Amino acid sequence: MNGKRAVLAGLMVARLGLVGCSGPGTKEDSMNKSFGTTKDGQAVERFTLKNKNGAEMQVMNFGAIVLSLKVPDRHGQLADVVLGCDQLSDYETKTPYFGAVVGRYGNRIAKGQFTLDGQTYTLATNNGPNALHGGLKGFDKVVWKAKALQTSAEPAVEFTYASKDGEEGYPGKLAVKMVYTLTDKNEFKIQYTATTDKPTVVNITHHSYFNLAGAGHGDILGHEMMINADRFTPVDVTLIPTGELRPVKDTPMDFTKPLAIGARVNQTDEQLKFGGGYDHNWVINQKQAGELTAAVRVAEPKSGRVLEVLTTEPGVQFYCGNFLDGTITGKGGQVYKHRYGFCLEPQHFPDSPNHANFPACVLRPGQTYQQTTIYRFSTVK
Repeated sequence: MNGKRAVLAGLMVARLGLVGCSGPGTKEDSMNKSFGTTKDGQAVERFTLKNKNGAEMQVMNFGAIVLSLKVPDRHGQLADVVLGCDQLSDYETKTPYFGAVVGRYGNRIAKGQFTLDGQTYTLATNNGPNALHGGLKGFDKVVWKAKALQTSAEPAVEFTYASKDGEEGYPGKLAVKMVYTLTDKNEFKIQYTATTDKPTVVNITHHSYFNLAGAGHGDILGHEMMINADRFTPVDVTLIPTGELRPVKDTPMDFTKPLAIGARVNQTDEQLKFGGGYDHNWVINQKQAGELTAAVRVAEPKSGRVLEVLTTEPGVQFYCGNFLDGTITGKGGQVYKHRYGFCLEPQHFPDSPNHANFPACVLRPGQTYQQTTIYRFSTVK
């Protein structure tokens, strides 16, 4: 970057309220910072967003990953509420999708196959017999183009990526854009759009692991959750939906009223056995398809922090960290043990390309994929 461009960029970032954070081998200034280099030699940048309330979020363009998200408790004390790693190399090799965007198709596709317009496409099977989260090198493992937005009234970063025709087995060149905004309402807002030059399937989502007590501060079983859903999609032993939309009433999946995550997670139940706990998709009660809807509310009693998830998507995958087992050392040397974080992934239903009764996830030339998800943070006394 030449001197004139550097000065202009620095002024732009400062005006937006994005404050840089030094990475390995860099000097502190007002711009985005280096976060190292990938194994194949691509430079990775880190951005820091701060709103007028003091909330702070760090993101990088490798996997469009949220590195940290600091929000206040009931006493105004900030804590980082997302799990993650200190080094880029850990995100490349060790992380279970910490803070990442996942796609081109988030969640599972049965046996790594789907048929579209009479043609069958074969994907990598990277989760037992199934395809998961976009494949061996999904959106979480690529370097996105990133820039601070000059037109945003609140701190924001735009990410773009061109997924090639045939990448990970998916048809069509897919042009994806995402805007991450840290609003002055303490919201992490994601706006997604995508277009294609061939018919394809698209299901993009976000995969932060949250702990409202603070990342690494114990398990999340005492968090109280409410999901605005009367039905869920039961799965088989490989976690592929059966096609049924089953009522949650009288099952451990009933979060229509606030309930501690740990209240039923160890009950004897076939669905919990298959997932090792909660790892299922809930069917959000939407008045109209595509309408921004309050989907989930989670409260952590000790800190008073509250997380609300609003989305235009028809489903949300709730995963309670069943496969965290203490083998990952995260930020600041914290060891992430069993159920130390939970994920809320707004999306279309798993394996939708193979279920005609599920909301369609097909994108065709001339159409635009659009999605909005908001993670809203607040406190209660």
